[in-house]
Amino acid sequence: MKRLTHSLFIALFIAAMVTFTACERRQSHAADTGFSVYVVNYPLYYFATRIGGDQVSVFFPAPGEVDPAEWIPEDRIIQRYQAADLIILNGADYAGWIKLVTLPESALVDASANIQDRLIEENELIHHSHGPHGEHTHGGTAFTVWLDPTLALEQARSIKMALSSALPQYAEQFEQRFIQLMEDLLALDSSIKAAVGNNAARPVFVSHPVYQYLEARYQLNAVSFHWEPDEMPTDAEWNELAHVLETHPARWMIWEDEPLPEIAARLQAAGVASVVFNPTFQSPAAGDFLSAMQANAEALKLVYQD
Repeated sequence: MKRLTHSLFIALFIAAMVTFTACERRQSHAADTGFSVYVVNYPLYYFATRIGGDQVSVFFPAPGEVDPAEWIPEDRIIQRYQAADLIILNGADYAGWIKLVTLPESALVDASANIQDRLIEENELIHHSHGPHGEHTHGGTAFTVWLDPTLALEQARSIKMALSSALPQYAEQFEQRFIQLMEDLLALDSSIKAAVGNNAARPVFVSHPVYQYLEARYQLNAVSFHWEPDEMPTDAEWNELAHVLETHPARWMIWEDEPLPEIAARLQAAGVASVVFNPTFQSPAAGDFLSAMQANAEALKLVYQD
């Protein structure tokens, strides 16, 4: 998952203001209820639809082929956000485009506002090496808070409270649906704990620094690289992997998506197997957020259970 430089981000943003995108995918929930909720990523879409039910219309307009964290909406999509009754933000510095436009303050809901003390600064926990630049840190706030189900629960709670405040006549229904979602998220937390078991100290690699909250919640002993599943690492990156293996003898690398067969084969030759843990930035090809995360818990059994 590549990250844009600030200058490139601004340039693309300006271009997006005057360019219409031919290919666009919208996710929406229910018929037009007269109360619109726009969100900035798929996990928030899932939480809002679970809690809002048929009383709200939820929209997640990011195209399916992009990372919503880096997506820059075109002008007509921004106008729809501006006209929404509620705009659910992830917080933790997610979706940089929201800092470059004017959105109605009264409609904004930061789903991470109540967990500020649990957010992770990357320069504190993510120290890793890759490529010709050697050891370095990634700055900023880690934003994949939903990979800790207990933090996902708090995001869902913020959504429930915002909906109940805006539509008090449906507050009881929102509360009931929230309780059902809470039970599912706590069960997911238990499943991941069970998958890791007593082997959290087992050394592993992760292909990209997006698993900070997963690592923190379950105390995983992970070293992060910055590898793309569809790009063969450079010789320098392979050499760095061999160097790290000397002190961190991982036997698994956790990926966001299936790596190229030639990457997986070369890792296997080095004694490192590959497994996918979908960060759920976008909706899965089949199922939903909960089923994808349950599949992730099953995948972790390969890593942590003998």
